[in-house]
Amino acid sequence: MKISTKGRYGLTIMMELAVKYGEGPLSLKSIAERNQLSEHYLEQLVAPLRNAGLVKSVRGAYGGYILSKEPESITSGDIIRILEGPISPVDFTEEDDPAKRDLWLRIRDSIAGVLDSTTLADLIAYKEEREVDSYMFYI
Repeated sequence: MKISTKGRYGLTIMMELAVKYGEGPLSLKSIAERNQLSEHYLEQLVAPLRNAGLVKSVRGAYGGYILSKEPESITSGDIIRILEGPISPVDFTEEDDPAKRDLWLRIRDSIAGVLDSTTLADLIAYKEEREVDSYMFYI
C-alpha cells in the first residue's frame, strides 16, 4: 500500500489546521504558500474532508477552514481513509492461500493500528518537538 499525494497533502492540511485550532479560520491559500503546494489541488482535497465532517468552512473576508473537532479526536486513519479509501495492502480473494490471506490481514491490521493510534495532536506535537530541539545549543 502506498499513500498518494492525496493522503500526504490531506494530512498537511489537517496538521496546519490543528496547529491553529481555536485561533479562527485558516485559508487554503496560506496553507498552500507555506507548504509550496497547489491551492487548487488543496481545494479538491478539502471537499471530502468537509463532507466527512472533519473540517468546517467559514465564509467571508477572513474565512477559511477550521477543524470540526479537537486535534486529539481526529486520527491520521480518519484522514487517510477519507482521501485514499480502505486500508488494504492487497486485494485478496477466497482463492488465496489461507497463510497468505492471514499475512495480508495482519499487515492491514498493523497499518490501521498505527494510523488509528496517531492523532493530529500527536503529529503536531512531534513536529514542534523537532523544531525546538533543532535550535538547542549544548555547552
